[in-house]
Amino acid sequence: MRLIRQLFHKDVNDLQGKTFEQRSARGIILDGSKILLIYTKRYNDYSFPGGGVAEDEDLFIGLHRELAEETGASRTKVLQEFGYIDEYRPHHKPEYDLIHMESYFYVCEIDHDFANVRLEDYEVANGSYPVWVDIREAIEHNRKVMANQEPSMGFSIERETIVLELVEAELIGAGTK
Repeated sequence: MRLIRQLFHKDVNDLQGKTFEQRSARGIILDGSKILLIYTKRYNDYSFPGGGVAEDEDLFIGLHRELAEETGASRTKVLQEFGYIDEYRPHHKPEYDLIHMESYFYVCEIDHDFANVRLEDYEVANGSYPVWVDIREAIEHNRKVMANQEPSMGFSIERETIVLELVEAELIGAGTK
């Protein structure tokens, strides 16, 4: 799978110290120029549905599980690999200095029944929910949050916006779905 970009958070000066390794799988779900994203009120941003995959869990199994939890989809079909982001950022747990996150993105189709969303407690507390949004609006929104350096801004917004821009250029701008 192609490497889209390697990111280093501004507070990461070197890769020394204890590092937590995390893989994630995220779905790119399109309907014309609309894209299914997760809006999170706490961070005021749009991100791709998906999330962390256990160390011994297959990426596709993790992707299907995450999409079912976050969107309620009971049927998911992976159409193609899109790429991955390799990033390093500070870890919030004191026993680690860094988190090394590899986020794998896949173009998917899902059913549109969102009745069975099963968000985790922290996702509910953060005000997260699935939403269809025009991809250009999502990009513009995330760019504005980053430009204003909103105090609530989360770590993932840069990664998510990079991939949104690439999806817009390669999948929507190219006229494919």
